[in-house]
Amino acid sequence: MRIVSLLPSATEIVCALGLGDALVGVTHECDYPAEARTKPVVTSSLLDHAGTSSEEIDHTVRKQLRAGLSLYEIDHALLAELAPDLILTQTLCQVCSVSYSAVTRVVQDLHDTFAGFAPTVLSLEPHSVDDILATIAQVGAAAGVAERADTLVADLRARAERVRARAAQIAYRPRVACLEWLDPVFGPGHWLPELIEIAGGQAGLGSAHHDSQRVAWGDVIAFAPEVIILTPCGFDLQRTLAEAQQVLPHRSGWGVLPAVRQGRVYAIDGNAYFSRPGPRVIDSIELIAELIHPEQFAGWGPRDAWQPFAASA
Repeated sequence: MRIVSLLPSATEIVCALGLGDALVGVTHECDYPAEARTKPVVTSSLLDHAGTSSEEIDHTVRKQLRAGLSLYEIDHALLAELAPDLILTQTLCQVCSVSYSAVTRVVQDLHDTFAGFAPTVLSLEPHSVDDILATIAQVGAAAGVAERADTLVADLRARAERVRARAAQIAYRPRVACLEWLDPVFGPGHWLPELIEIAGGQAGLGSAHHDSQRVAWGDVIAFAPEVIILTPCGFDLQRTLAEAQQVLPHRSGWGVLPAVRQGRVYAIDGNAYFSRPGPRVIDSIELIAELIHPEQFAGWGPRDAWQPFAASA
């Protein structure tokens, strides 16, 4: 079995299933686990976001998509050389990674050129925690390790239920705002509102199992979050802290939000955790639980994934 992963989350799934040796190609964004960084890279970004603000990135991405242009490029020659049996991709979000339609076009082109090139293309489409666990089972079945996948899924589900059961015993459920983008502001979508609810909070500004949507700043003020979690899609912790410092203190009413007054604003490495529908989404549940209910869940989340955010003068 030779596997090419065109999703960072799928790369994490493959490695969690003990199939690192079968992984022959990854994306330019696949950085976890460490062995992923040693694999041939078959994609590249057509946009350079270094040194650009959240607002500028949003504008550029929207302009590119309105023009019907892709954000990523696949190395056709390298993909043909790698000769995968299985390619893992998605249709969930064309902003986050190469789209399913782009992958199928490339596969068809290579098949037309090389008659023996006929990999299975598996599209993973999770919108919820159950969906994420189901994709692990899908990959396991496609790669011939279904029993191994079942064991991993059972372990991950047990961890999630452990958080749910403990949080259910806590009467206080604070209002939690997870911001998936800072300028413009996007509320939580897909699995993120569900993670908040499992961890013992009240999710707002978004809808579970649906795309993340832009929200008016006035809606944030009206929601009056008691906990704010900053988790911009694709940003690591330091980039999130820098972006938050540039944007949030200047928004009207920021200083009067309950979460700000109580020092309960947290910056997260969203790129590593909340944004990736793979095994570490369970780490994300444990992390949110610790941030929402620190007395009951102290030490449950990964230590290097977050920092308190306090705007400097």
